[in-house]
Amino acid sequence: MEMASTSTPVTNSSLFSFSSSVSEKISVRLHQRIKTTRSSTILVCSSASNRAVADPVWDSWKPDKASTIPCFSDVLWPSAGAFAAMAILGKMDQVFAPKGISMTIAPLGAVCAVLFTTPSSPAAKKYNMFMAQIGCGAIGVLAFYVLGPGWLARSTALAASIAFMIYTRSPHPPAASLPILFIDGAKFHHLHLWYALFPGATACILLCLIQEIVSYFKDNFKF
Repeated sequence: MEMASTSTPVTNSSLFSFSSSVSEKISVRLHQRIKTTRSSTILVCSSASNRAVADPVWDSWKPDKASTIPCFSDVLWPSAGAFAAMAILGKMDQVFAPKGISMTIAPLGAVCAVLFTTPSSPAAKKYNMFMAQIGCGAIGVLAFYVLGPGWLARSTALAASIAFMIYTRSPHPPAASLPILFIDGAKFHHLHLWYALFPGATACILLCLIQEIVSYFKDNFKF
């Protein structure tokens, strides 16, 4: 009986020391893992932040990584559509030449580029295109009649056109050149407020029809 009573405290103390050593080892390992996790998180966050800072600077000088080399038909049909658009507008120039009206204005070249190269972009949406063409054309006419020709009219008209496109949610960059074209182009002054509809918005109807043909050929005739 005496031996049993003396051996029990030894066993309990050894068990206690063993459990305490095990718990210390576990706590040390947990602490090391927490340190490793924190350091890796910091490295990931810092590398991500570095990429976020560096990407906008360098990526703007590189082609889209997800883009692939287009097939020949994807190059041919938009180019053919632009050629057809300018050819038709040129023929219309010959018809309207006695009236002093020109259809082949520079902003329509930019419209062709938007419609035929990026047909799914916001600038190619029909609402954006016609809203911006009509609104910016009218702004150019008003700026010319209020401020007269010169830098002040051009600057005011351009600023008002950008504000108009932002407010109406109709971003269409080619339309921003319409006010400057009217202010500097004496051959358009006789159109007065009709310039808001002609030649910009009217010609865009033709360009939209050609865009539909180009899209059909791109989808159905690939090579």
